[in-house]
Amino acid sequence: MPAADTSKESDVGDVSVADVLAAQARLRRFLPPTPLHHAERFGTWLKLENLQRTGSYKVRGALNALLAGRERGDSRPVICASAGNHAQGVAWAAYRLDVPAITVMPHGAPATKIAGVAHWGATVRQHGNSYDEACAFAVELAQRHGYRFLSAFDDADVIAGQGTVGIELAAHAPDVVIVPIGGGGLAAGVALALKSQGVRVIGAQVEGVDSMARAIQGDVREVAPVASLADGVRVKIPGFLTRRLCSSLLDDVVIVREAELRETLVRLALEEHIIAEGAGALALAAG
Repeated sequence: MPAADTSKESDVGDVSVADVLAAQARLRRFLPPTPLHHAERFGTWLKLENLQRTGSYKVRGALNALLAGRERGDSRPVICASAGNHAQGVAWAAYRLDVPAITVMPHGAPATKIAGVAHWGATVRQHGNSYDEACAFAVELAQRHGYRFLSAFDDADVIAGQGTVGIELAAHAPDVVIVPIGGGGLAAGVALALKSQGVRVIGAQVEGVDSMARAIQGDVREVAPVASLADGVRVKIPGFLTRRLCSSLLDDVVIVREAELRETLVRLALEEHIIAEGAGALALAAG
């Protein structure tokens, strides 16, 4: 369950449309564009990031961060905290670029995710019983050993990498794009890529797991996320940078009930033959 990273606001940098375009130029050598699927019974189009390397868009941000760091002369080993997709993205990117990588994963992280990280040669450290405990330990290790800590969402390079999803969508001239929100990295990046073209960008969160929606309204208190099928977006506090970007760029944030998410997952499987993670189906449930 991701929570706010312990990095300070001054440490996360800034990000612009130019950064997203630079990320696209870096990533095209490594990552194929993912397809759009016309879900006729839903009356919409789906961006199938489950077909991306490692099965998630997270690899975009991880790879862009390592490539951008290399351009700046940053050769430090990289460390991250994650229960799954971000860790796998970092591990794959580090493998491709021959960068030492350490992933701190909480006890109880899915065995398949741990195996996926280890497959790409990253060191797996298990610590704590929650993402928060794993993240705090990862930050401690980064400070102790001089590693580069790579946030799952509150990092300018990561946001720019996730924004390449929006660049790919722009070629199809959408009117509205709905994006799931956890920490806000994907939503911030996609909004950066699309807002200048007049596209409405709407965020989606689950009822009781709505820290970004609350933060945009001025309530930045930590929330205690309820249990949800959208486990990947259960964030206690959104990031400094993502909160600022989402506040200024998103047209709206829709709150989805858990029952609506469950129904959407079932319909996706039965009607579209797509097996999605809960967080992956969140935007469709909000549509």
